[in-house]
This record gives sequence, C-alpha cells and structure tokens, in this order.
Amino acid sequence: MKILIVEDDPILNKNINDALTAENLITECVFDGILAGRILKKNTYDCIILDINLPGKNGFEVCKDFRQYNTDTPVIILTAFGDIEDKVQGFDCGADDYLTKPFFMRELILRVHSLLKRNKKNRTTDTSKSVLIADDIVLNNLQKKVHRQGKEINLTPREYQILLRLMEKKGEIVSKSELIKEIWGNSFNANTNIIEVYVNFLRNKLDKPFAKNTIKTKVGYGYYLDVK
Repeated sequence: MKILIVEDDPILNKNINDALTAENLITECVFDGILAGRILKKNTYDCIILDINLPGKNGFEVCKDFRQYNTDTPVIILTAFGDIEDKVQGFDCGADDYLTKPFFMRELILRVHSLLKRNKKNRTTDTSKSVLIADDIVLNNLQKKVHRQGKEINLTPREYQILLRLMEKKGEIVSKSELIKEIWGNSFNANTNIIEVYVNFLRNKLDKPFAKNTIKTKVGYGYYLDVK
C-alpha cells in the first residue's frame, strides 16, 4: 500500500512518515499544494494524508481538484481547526476523514487502515449493483452519476454516498448513526447534526427542483426513500 503525505511542517511530515513506514506502508512526502496536485495526476496512491494550510495551494483546493478525476482514493484531511464548518468544507471537497491537530499518531494509523480496508471492500462490491433505480432516480455507481427524469444531478461525494446508501436499502429506514459510521467513520459522533445538514442539501438538489418529496424522515429512527 502506498500513501502520499502532503504536510508542509517538516517535523510532522517526518513523524507521520516514520509511523506509517513502521506499519510496512510505502510513503511519499510532499511539502506544498502545487507539487501535490502535479504528483497526484501522475502517480497512483492507496490513501492521501492532506494538510489544509499548505503553501501554493491549500488542501481544500488540492482535494477538490483531485476529485475531478479520482473519486475512489481515500483522503484524510489534517487541520489545526476543529469547527464543524471546516469539516463540512473538507467533506464537500471530497475528503473521507478528518483529524484535528494535535492528534495521536496511533489515531492517524487507525484511520488510515480503516480507509484502506473500506476502499478495498468497495472495489470488490458486486458489479451487478452498479446501476440502481428508485422511482425516476437513476444512480450509476461505476460512473458516480445521478439522473432524475433524465436530468443529471451534480452531487458532492458525501451527498452521493448518502443517496447510495438510501437507494441500496430500497425504501428501508437507514439510521442516522449508520450513515455517520459508514460515511464519516469516527469523524463525528452520533449527536452531531451533520446528517441533517447533508440530507437537506440532498433534498434541495434531488427533490425540490422536481416537486418531489422522496427523501423522508422517520423521526427518532432515520431516513428512507418513499418510492413505489
């Protein structure tokens, strides 16, 4: 497994590198955002550890650009800020996980292994489920595209993952805690309102423009798609 470390603090960069190599992971280190963007277009990695405050181009920009052509490789964002607004921005850019500095190196290692395991599982998912249909919603999981009534709906990675889970359940209720665990891992606890925020984003894109009310809330239980 090969990990790209994008961190401009040379001491922290080295510490992360040492910790990962001790886990028998192959690493490559970069210290600025512009170079990171160039390297990501040339090379393939199994996971990316990405600082936010980088010279040249910040981590949000690097991640957003990377997601234009790669939606699969997991990205962990590192930042000195822990506000939920910063986390939402990071996830909107396509990050898979989030760690606030200072952090325990063991915690980072656990997050990396968790994302590597999850990504491997996703790659081996039955391809017969590559296209899901619910009412007039069509989700192509190979192309990562969603259409409703023939019109393409542009979703962020997190919005897409929520819709995917709901469509896989075929009308069954998906709990808030289940969505948090599957999509955000340990980045948020069950008491956060992050799910409500993203479900509202999803409704504004998927339901309201089509005068639909497909994404339903079962108070105290979770969310489901109301489809025939």
